[in-house]
Amino acid sequence: YDAGVRSGEQVAKDMIAVRIGPDMRMAVVGTPAYFQARGEPMRPQDLVGHSCIKLHLPTHGGSLYAWEFEKGSRELKVRVEGQVTCNATAQMLNAALAGLGLAYVPEGMADPHVAKRRLIRVLADWCPPYSGYHLFYPSRRQSSAAFNLIVTALRYRR
Repeated sequence: YDAGVRSGEQVAKDMIAVRIGPDMRMAVVGTPAYFQARGEPMRPQDLVGHSCIKLHLPTHGGSLYAWEFEKGSRELKVRVEGQVTCNATAQMLNAALAGLGLAYVPEGMADPHVAKRRLIRVLADWCPPYSGYHLFYPSRRQSSAAFNLIVTALRYRR
């Protein structure tokens, strides 16, 4: 391959990572009806008692994605439980909007629904920003002028 895209800037030491997007945050969201029936989790560990919409990522060895949280110096990964498993965050968001449980999705996807009160966000203080999308490519590769043009065009500028 010539290049790839991933969230975060950590790549193998023989690769170059170029930021192509802003920092991102995740959001834990559910419908007002869900929270009225089940209550709101106050800390990530409380998610164990909730119906969560799981994410299956083939790129993570086919395993279910553990929801990641951080507050101060404390980092947690929670393996959530629930009846619904999706393979894309857009599906997770739709399942949450349908009242099927809590979803862990990018903040930008959830915000319009939170603003219209279709979803409620919880645990926001446990979801800090993380490094957004990066283009990565081998450092030993002699880049063509066309490839360099693409890298320059995609490079994120604040």
